[in-house]
Amino acid sequence: MSDVLPLSHPVLVASLPDTGTTVKLAPDAATRAALAADFGIPGIPALTATVKLVPGSGGSVRVEGHVDAVVTQNCVVSLEDFDAPVSEDIDMHFVPGAELPEIRPGAEIDVSELDLPDPLIDGTVDVGAVVAEFLALGLDPYPRKPGVAFKGVEELPDSEASPFAGLAKLRGDSDKGGN
Repeated sequence: MSDVLPLSHPVLVASLPDTGTTVKLAPDAATRAALAADFGIPGIPALTATVKLVPGSGGSVRVEGHVDAVVTQNCVVSLEDFDAPVSEDIDMHFVPGAELPEIRPGAEIDVSELDLPDPLIDGTVDVGAVVAEFLALGLDPYPRKPGVAFKGVEELPDSEASPFAGLAKLRGDSDKGGN
């Protein structure tokens, strides 16, 4: 991913009402194309997100919502492009950097019980970056076009398994067996 975020929508946490606010995003075609390039996929024909930000104690904020998209991916079997739906729930917690627990290098931590919040950057939550992150998490790492099946390698009899058997077939010497 690049350093410049194609989808950015910063929200200043200090400006949030006590009841929170809802942000709806529906990026334009150019932004979706930039996101697709960032993710290394052919395209994102559709993308919408609804995200609610609710302030908490100590300057923290809870971010919840949902991302719906249609992404164009390349099938790992047929190498054809196809469209696939992505639907992801968003649930994150942000706190000021000073509120994060200190983790020292070399110290043992139990990550199964530790659900660390994300740090606020300059007192803001970039809702666009959160949406992009959850969209990326929803991408199939091995996309397969519906109806496409992988056909395994065909086992050849020993007489045809020789590397020279393929050459013999190309020359038209199939009667010699290539050995």
